[in-house]
Amino acid sequence: MVNCVYIHIPFCEKKCHYCSFCSFPLLSYKEKYLNALVKEIKHHYKNETLNTLYIGGGTPSLLNNNEIEKILNCFNYNSNCEITIETNPNSLSLNKIIEYKNLGINRISIGVQSFDDNILKSIGRLHTKKDIYNVIEWLNKADFENYNIDLIYGLPNQSIINWEKTLDEAIMINPKHISTYGLKIEEGTYFNKNKPNNLPDENMQAEMYAILINKLKNYVHYEFSNFAQSEEYYSKHNLAYWKRNFYYGFGLSASGFIENKRYTNTFNLKEYLNNPINKTYEILSKQNEIEEEFFLGLRIKEGINFNYINKKYKINISEKYRPLFEKFISQGLMKKTKNGVKLTTKGILVSNEILCEFIDI
Repeated sequence: MVNCVYIHIPFCEKKCHYCSFCSFPLLSYKEKYLNALVKEIKHHYKNETLNTLYIGGGTPSLLNNNEIEKILNCFNYNSNCEITIETNPNSLSLNKIIEYKNLGINRISIGVQSFDDNILKSIGRLHTKKDIYNVIEWLNKADFENYNIDLIYGLPNQSIINWEKTLDEAIMINPKHISTYGLKIEEGTYFNKNKPNNLPDENMQAEMYAILINKLKNYVHYEFSNFAQSEEYYSKHNLAYWKRNFYYGFGLSASGFIENKRYTNTFNLKEYLNNPINKTYEILSKQNEIEEEFFLGLRIKEGINFNYINKKYKINISEKYRPLFEKFISQGLMKKTKNGVKLTTKGILVSNEILCEFIDI
């Protein structure tokens, strides 16, 4: 049963310098795109009742409320369905937030990234610190408490002191959820072609991550990059990804996962508008699935559940990978749990290297 849906809205006012997502400032295509999106949904969606719906991008808050409603009306929902929309501070207003609430949207994710106006400008953001505080004021006025703020560390000219100040301001705002990401310069981005000066190196990014964990110690660090005030405010949608629940992905470049198949939509806007139904499928082998259980399971605070994996794939995972588990536990990179193993904070910092060793077996 598929109970989760991701919707991709590729439109933005301006491409940020670090952004590698499928997005572009082509708002004149909105109507054609939404018509294609609805066509895709109607073809593939089987009227399941949803537990989560996530509208990402791009900047979905550039759509007007009638356009958002057109998307929401395509689905059936549980009474406690989590419905999230990604937003930028400069594309919100009090009226828009109130209307979101009236439409049934109950979680807003805000691309804050930094509280430093100079840094925001240097990474191509269109909002300012004042815009951020305006949005928080509007959220409070609308009595909209379940919101997330995104922050990025490792940005050009970002010092340790600047990062600490950003975290202090985030804590002062007191959001229910904070997502944090270390800057990675990806192919196809502005920064990839125009490498910025004064980038924090890997060691400094690791220090920033350690500071992050310490500063947010009153939050639950339930996934590598995600912190919530309590379990009630975990991102249910993202947890569905990490726990390998099935989900639909609709829209340009969106991907989905059903049974042992992953699929991806085209990244080409013209192709998508001409044929939004077409998808590229990948059938996962048993080994692929076990590896995904590792990648995704180790991201969350519970870690890997040996009994669950053993029963699902009919293997003895603790025996198969015993030398590696013993090695990483002795190095302080993993620790035993009631049901298996999890990464320590030290292990999270070198998680890519750890996971590569499991793949090589």
